[in-house]
Amino acid sequence: MMKNTDVLVIGGSAAGMVAALTGKSSWPEKSFTLVKKQKEMMVPCGIPYIFGTLESTGQNLMPVDAMLGKAGIESIVDEVTLINSDDKTVELAGGEKIGYNKLVVATGSIPLKPKWLVGGDKENVFTIPKDKVYLDELKEKLASCRKVVVIGAGFIGVEFSDELVKSGHEVTLVEKLPDILMLAFDEELSKRIQALLEARGVRVVTGNGIREILGGKKVDSVMLENGEVIETDAVILSVGYKPNVELARRSGIYVDESGFIAVDEYMRTHVRDIFAVGDCAQKRDFVTRARVGTMLASTACAEARIAGMNLFNLNVVKTFSGTIAIYSTAIGDTGFGTAGVTEARANAEGIASVTGIFEGIDRHPGNLPGAHSQLVKLIAARHSGVIIGGEVIGGLSAGELTNVIGLAIQNRMTVNSLLTSQIGTHPCLTASPAGYPLIKAAEIIAGKMRNG
Repeated sequence: MMKNTDVLVIGGSAAGMVAALTGKSSWPEKSFTLVKKQKEMMVPCGIPYIFGTLESTGQNLMPVDAMLGKAGIESIVDEVTLINSDDKTVELAGGEKIGYNKLVVATGSIPLKPKWLVGGDKENVFTIPKDKVYLDELKEKLASCRKVVVIGAGFIGVEFSDELVKSGHEVTLVEKLPDILMLAFDEELSKRIQALLEARGVRVVTGNGIREILGGKKVDSVMLENGEVIETDAVILSVGYKPNVELARRSGIYVDESGFIAVDEYMRTHVRDIFAVGDCAQKRDFVTRARVGTMLASTACAEARIAGMNLFNLNVVKTFSGTIAIYSTAIGDTGFGTAGVTEARANAEGIASVTGIFEGIDRHPGNLPGAHSQLVKLIAARHSGVIIGGEVIGGLSAGELTNVIGLAIQNRMTVNSLLTSQIGTHPCLTASPAGYPLIKAAEIIAGKMRNG
């Protein structure tokens, strides 16, 4: 007898889990079933820390089954091989079929290994998938490697490099673009972050990509585009991820020319009663409305909540209006984060902008224990004063300050509304109310706008 469920969720990482939990909370009378390929699911953003701060992959697991079980959601370990939208069934690798009323595709993403990269198939050339078995093997193999080259200085590449240095490896981080984290931060902040990494022992090479991986069966060096050869025992490719959409393609669900499952603002695909959320789903930038390839667990969870709330009834105020791309991370006791568009991106998109940078201290007085410099850069649309981006470097509170900037962007706050914002401050927790960097950066923009 075929199993039936009101809602079937495919994928057990952040997007799938949150879609199921939010859906069950919104529609408690409905039955929910989640299918995931692996029993144990990794915390995606915690993966770099397995290689330094944490002792093992076991310390970086999401309690998916416990949370689903507590909510009354069934969890199945298997793989969906085909979605039959005509008769509303899916086929599993184990041979079973499941009937559904509503379906959520949350199949995530897989790491890129460029086809053009010569030597990419040699031993000790690794990617960074969200796969516990692979990561356990990677950790074991890296233990015997002294020198490691990390290719790609996005957030994961930067975090991996810092963690590997912490574990005693000699690390070279290679980035093709002129600066590290260049898509997330403007140059003046990227250079500060690079200096921080270098001070911790990472060799950083920018403006120079990889041409070839050299060696016999096993890697022994890499050649860069300028001909420089760097000896290494292992290479970690951190050059991005691609949406995992093969199931969708096979099942006749429309995938756009960028390789994402096309969705509307309720996260509905082109096929009736099928939603898509997370890394596999199409994204638009909140500010520019351009299609973007942003892949973040925070974005995935926001999309998953929208899908879960709209499964059986469209709640018109609960739409997903584009990704603000809020990122944050830390190197030691220095946190940094970014939200919205950078000044460089605004210029490239033809958005007239005005910026303000202010650097202060995240305690008052600055002699208090744990005080850290705090720099805020705000980007506003020149003619309206609407906040469209912001960047922060500071202590570990920088992550939450970045979230505040994200809220300002999402609510289309202007520089003037920031200037009149009421804030709570405390000597041990925040900057001084008289010199709060977020508001001081807004003041600088207001001054520039007044003076033309």
